[in-house]
Amino acid sequence: MNFLLLNQFFPPDAAPTGQLLGDVARALAAQGHSVTVVCARVPYAGDVHGGDTFEIPGVTVRRLWAASFGYSPAARLASYATFYAGALGYALFGPRPDVVLSLTTPPLLSLAGALAKILRGARHFSWEMDVYPDIAVALSVFRRGSPLDRATGGLADFSRRRCDGIIALGSSMRDRLIARGIPADKIAVAENWADGALISPRPFPPSQPLVVLYSGNFGRAHDMSTIAGAVTRLADPARFHFVFAGAGSRYVQLQAFCEAANVKNVSFLRYQERGRLAEHFGSCHAGLVTQLPATCGSVVPSKTYAMMAAGRPFIYAGPATGVPALIAERFGCGWRIEPGDSAALADLLESLAAQPELLAAAGARARQAFLDHYDVEHGVARILGILGLAEAPSREPAKAGEAAR
Repeated sequence: MNFLLLNQFFPPDAAPTGQLLGDVARALAAQGHSVTVVCARVPYAGDVHGGDTFEIPGVTVRRLWAASFGYSPAARLASYATFYAGALGYALFGPRPDVVLSLTTPPLLSLAGALAKILRGARHFSWEMDVYPDIAVALSVFRRGSPLDRATGGLADFSRRRCDGIIALGSSMRDRLIARGIPADKIAVAENWADGALISPRPFPPSQPLVVLYSGNFGRAHDMSTIAGAVTRLADPARFHFVFAGAGSRYVQLQAFCEAANVKNVSFLRYQERGRLAEHFGSCHAGLVTQLPATCGSVVPSKTYAMMAAGRPFIYAGPATGVPALIAERFGCGWRIEPGDSAALADLLESLAAQPELLAAAGARARQAFLDHYDVEHGVARILGILGLAEAPSREPAKAGEAAR
């Protein structure tokens, strides 16, 4: 079959959505399908990549011109709009696909797949990495019930109702889509994953200082205040060190906050190269994952899976119904902090610093749960199963109330 995969970002970009799509493209090509990826030529948020020189055997990558991506609203809108125009044109006038798989960067990209289905007879699946316009409302970009909210929601739901299948990243995202009136039988839950060969466990660093790592995008959907409060409470370089690697609006704000507060035990790094990810994650004792409660079900943090691949436990500052909270509860591989409770986060880190054996035990459980559920072959099989190409693993996604093991 001829597959057309649509997303603004694709390897070697650092964007998680592109990395996940790359794994699926590779698997489709390995099954003998014809695979074309349409993505943007410009890199993700200033990340540097090899552009057209990057190849996946058997996969044709069409890198279209688009305005440079940035974190300001104007830059992001320009980048989205220019890529969207090119992707829509390719979906409608390029070689006819049998199946279109669209992601959600930019928002409403699923419309290109819906039109390819209506006008060209292709099957269409939407992989919802973010639920629009819900995430925009949660972050006060749109006012709930405003004309922009209704128009965006109407267009998004138009394409969703015409999909052959919708991929949600967790039960909370599925529930949010159902609340929008999308038929439940169209929605399948498939949690994200990481590459356990690329990110493998390394020995824990010396117990002092306790190294806490936040790695990846740190944007408007993430909880900064809880982390900032804990960092200022634990400003002892001999006992604690915090590392923030990535980019995003909250990354910039936290860096400015730490500089103004003269916090000395914090490092700020850029996105790390893929070849250094095992070393990068292995340099910490525990990871940080955050999410604002209002965004639950609109987005699902993907940082959790990389931490688990590295054999590291994670601390999640986010709602109890968020996917990371359910994973931590199910497998005993992390801890949840109520967003805004920086004192509780500081107390937890004090306790873990005094009991490093807890970190090692939770890290071992994280790696085993990862191998059982979230390594690349499990994640890709879930997607291929939804596309009707292979049976998905029988294991259910994490659910509230399941016993840790």
